[in-house]
Amino acid sequence: MPAKTPVIHHHPAHQPSTQPPLLFVHGGYSNAALWGVRFIPYFQDQGYDCYALELSGHGSRPADRAHLDDFGLDDYVADLAAAVASLPAPPVLIGHSMGCLVSQHFLERGTARAVAFLAPVPPTGTAGTVSRFALTMPDFFAELPNAVNGTASEQTMRTMARVYFSPSMAPEETVEYLPLIQPESEKAVAEMLTAPFRVARGRARIPALVMGGSADQVFPASMLFFTAASWNAKTQIIDGAGHMLMLDPQWPEAAGKLEAWLKSLA
Repeated sequence: MPAKTPVIHHHPAHQPSTQPPLLFVHGGYSNAALWGVRFIPYFQDQGYDCYALELSGHGSRPADRAHLDDFGLDDYVADLAAAVASLPAPPVLIGHSMGCLVSQHFLERGTARAVAFLAPVPPTGTAGTVSRFALTMPDFFAELPNAVNGTASEQTMRTMARVYFSPSMAPEETVEYLPLIQPESEKAVAEMLTAPFRVARGRARIPALVMGGSADQVFPASMLFFTAASWNAKTQIIDGAGHMLMLDPQWPEAAGKLEAWLKSLA
């Protein structure tokens, strides 16, 4: 049940340039607002027209989330296809986590100027992460509903910080960013678990970058190789960063390396 017209937040460049537009695709349990904290202002300053896609069922309004569980990855891919088609030029896709998987599925039939995968879901899917958390961080599953439903306690914040953010993240920043976490579609979550069993239909031959944090607890940096190998992509590891590369204290390094790669496309 894809949205007929996806919500796309446009953030124009601060000065005219010939740079390709950037289309940001958020990950699971989040929404487009996470890009607007650090990354979008940074790239606006560098002359990039920035667009942030709101996947179906996501966003800040309760009405946006009313039918969240009706949507799956194919619906998110349809959102992305419509967004790409609406832009004035082929964009560079910048996906995070689940947004990387959505971008990869889109690129089986669609195309873009280039693609950057930040903390991507690995080709093996999320089953490994779920199993590892069950053994090492079982409190995560108990606290996640509190985080996404606005009933966070101090224990919730400690748990979310340990999983999602850099160890160097200040506690007050964790509190500030917690509202960016929201529920995720149960259908999409199940599809990420079974990702290895899905047969890919090819992929666009475009430049690709894979980036992750050395302290990522969700998808460890050692998993980046598998995504990079399938895309013949350059890999960047941000020392000390966690899963939320665009929010962690190391975000300037992540943004700088992403910008350097974007410049290399020319």
